[in-house]
Amino acid sequence: MTVATTQIKALIADDEPLLRQRLAEHLARAWPDLCIVAEARNGREAVELFETHAPQVVFLDVHMPGLSGVDAARSMVGRTQIVFVTAYEQYAVQAFEQGAIDYLVKPFDQARLAQTVARLRERLAPQPRENGADGVPLDALLERLAGELRGRAGTQRHLQWIKASVGSTVRLIPVEQVHFLRSDEKYTLVVWDGGEALIRKTIRELADELDPERYVQIHRSVIVNLARVAHVTRGLNETAEVHLQGRSETLPVSRSFLHLFRQM
Repeated sequence: MTVATTQIKALIADDEPLLRQRLAEHLARAWPDLCIVAEARNGREAVELFETHAPQVVFLDVHMPGLSGVDAARSMVGRTQIVFVTAYEQYAVQAFEQGAIDYLVKPFDQARLAQTVARLRERLAPQPRENGADGVPLDALLERLAGELRGRAGTQRHLQWIKASVGSTVRLIPVEQVHFLRSDEKYTLVVWDGGEALIRKTIRELADELDPERYVQIHRSVIVNLARVAHVTRGLNETAEVHLQGRSETLPVSRSFLHLFRQM
């Protein structure tokens, strides 16, 4: 008796539990031998679960709080097949039409999903395709999509102050004075112009509240203020270190977030 070929693994990311469940049910009918190894509630969790499970296919909701599906996809380029899930049928049609990225429109249509499954089966070759039909690199398309998504989001209020207990007082730390934030299991360390303090807010919560144009997560436990970055040095195995202005610490950049510094 021959052994079955390796099962294809998939990750679903959507902030709506019911929609995750619905997509999983549709996939079970359209692609019975597909194994859904994990479900993510937001973009950051999708990146973490992607690194853990290395799925060959990722279904990403475009609009998720904090890190969008498009931004999450930028850390997965060339390592998986990406399918965006969106409620907006005309969203970035030009990029989708190039064939580099597929998309599904909510509510899910079984016939359309069948087309996506057929396309994915065809693409799942030893070397994932990274270019669109006209040769445009996928990371360039994702950059364009990310810009469009930010434009559609409009003006958004971001966190301006961080409350921290310092001795017997509560300090209001202006976020522009923050150099970086680093978490452990229970607390997050805030390092700013005036010193250091521990707060109970998680890195994930802070990442969702801070302006993503100025404060970026570079590791599952670290957020850095881009205005305080002096330079970035590349390391082995697709890692890097961030060096800060006027400080001796170096901060690790994991593979999932290395794309943030490709142009630096």
